[in-house]
Order: sequence, then structure tokens, then C-alpha cells
Amino acid sequence: MNAAGSAHRAARAITVDAIPVIDAAQPEDALAAAMLAAAQANGFFYIRNHGVPDALIEDVFRLARRFFAAPTAAKERIAVNPWHRGFVRQGEAKMYKGARPDMKESFIWGLPAEDAQTAPNAHGIPPNQWPDFVPEMRAALEAYFAATHAVGWRLMRGFARGLGIDPATFVRSIAHPTSRGSLIWYPPQPPAETPEAGTEQYGVSPHTDWGCLTLLYQDSAGGLEVQGADGGWVTAHPIAGTYVVNVGDLLARWTNDRFKSTPHRVVNRSGRERLSCAMFIDPDRDTLIAPITAPGEAPRYAPVTCGDYVKSRFDAAFAYRQKSAT
Repeated sequence: MNAAGSAHRAARAITVDAIPVIDAAQPEDALAAAMLAAAQANGFFYIRNHGVPDALIEDVFRLARRFFAAPTAAKERIAVNPWHRGFVRQGEAKMYKGARPDMKESFIWGLPAEDAQTAPNAHGIPPNQWPDFVPEMRAALEAYFAATHAVGWRLMRGFARGLGIDPATFVRSIAHPTSRGSLIWYPPQPPAETPEAGTEQYGVSPHTDWGCLTLLYQDSAGGLEVQGADGGWVTAHPIAGTYVVNVGDLLARWTNDRFKSTPHRVVNRSGRERLSCAMFIDPDRDTLIAPITAPGEAPRYAPVTCGDYVKSRFDAAFAYRQKSAT
């Protein structure tokens, strides 16, 4: 996204019902209808009664805090590998050309692949990297990956049902998903380092997500902001027990822009650290994303594989990938 114009406008506070909260436990047809309306309106909604155990979420956040509190030298022993798994230090990510690097650290993991030790396996699943100083992280994050994907695939079926197409349309190839999870830690931003002060400094710069679907669990610090139709920014308040769900670029392409992939950003004005966990839900790398058109509608995009598209966005956003190409 271009950072010009509205990118550093201040966000306006809104009531929590401005972004809909959808009950994921309701009947399939009602769930599909509610999700369809949200996906076509602004691409963002919350879900409650999602089925991911509270104890698992709490465990993941407890271990994440231990990880990010560790010395930088320890975290850099598992510095991000060429397949985007591991620790990404502050200053390594920016979401658009010209932006200042994001004010965050992250830890990225994906589908467990015990047969991928030093390179991706036959299905393209790369090796994860795990910190020896928080040994419990592996089991917790692998369990979390499975639990959130059960939710994600159900939502993807709901999106298809809402469009009146085969519910399996978006989940035909999910045995070896290119999905990844990201634990993200943000330091507090001083008032002089916020968009209101005219800077280009963000926790995460304005961007759209690259894949199909994102499930975000955020702590109580707040800071997530979504761009409205008028170009202004509105707050996406933390709501206990819910995930923030948003459509990504690939699902927008897949639906020929019937669903919206909406710009969003993070500004941590809380005065304390912020922690979140984003799950990026995507099918197998060879899945062909060809626009599904309505009768008489022309496709707006050329077909692309999931793997090729996501890789191209990684290459543009992360400094370590640009260094390796020079």
C-alpha cells in the first residue's frame, strides 16, 4: 500500500460493534451469511465461540513473553532462515517501499515437518526453528497451529457457502498448507514516534495481508487500526476471547474482489509492551488461485499459485531476503 495521504492520519475511536462480532458456533448457514456480509463490507470481523481452548491461548502468550524477554543474542541463534521460519529482529520488516522499518520483533513457525531438517521437504514445507531456552514452545505452538487451522478451514468453507459455491472450493488442497504463525512483540511507541506526530513510524506499517485468511489474537494493549472506506483509520479494540479475522489479498483475488482485503496497521500508544499472535491461513503451495467470477464477469487477475504469490510478498517486505539476493 502507498503510504501517502491517509497513512499517517490519526485513528478515531469507535464502539466495539462497528466491526461485527460473529458467533462461530451458530448454524452453518447463519455463520456463512454473517461472514459474507463482513467480507464484502470491509473484510474484517471478530469471532467468538471459536473453539480454541482458552488454556492453550494463555499458554502460547505466556511462552511468547518468555521468548521475547530473552537476550537478543539467544534469540538470534534461531535467526530467520531462508524459508521464513525463526526470529525476526526489530528493523528487518517494512510493509511498503519508503516506510521506516516496523517497530516489532517476531517469531515465525509453520506446519510441523520433521522430515525437513535443513531444506523444505517434498511438499515444500520448510524446517521450523525452535528456541532451546524455551523448550515448551514447540509443543504449544504445534498444538496452536492445529487448533487455529481447524477454525480457519471452517471459516473458509463458510465463505464458499456464503457465495453459493461448493463449500470445499477454498479447501481442496490443504494437506500441506503454506500457512504460518507469527508471535509479535511491540515496544511502546513514544508520542513523538507516532503517526499523529507526522512520522512514518508504526508497529506495523499500513498494509494488506498477503494470503487468504488471518486470525489474530491480541492482548489488552490495543493498537490495531483498520482503514475505513473514507480513508480514515478506526480502532479494532481488543475483545477478550475473540479473534480478529480478516480477508487477505489471495482470497480477494480468488473471489475476483467480491471480498475486500483491507489495509490495517499497528500503533502501540499504550505505554507498555504489546503482544499478539497472527495465524496466516493458506492452502498448499501449488494451489492455483484463479478468480471465481459471477456470470458475465471478467476475471480481474491472472491465475497464480499460492506459493509463488506469498514468496513474492516476503521478498519485498523483509530485509534479510533482499540481502541474500545481492
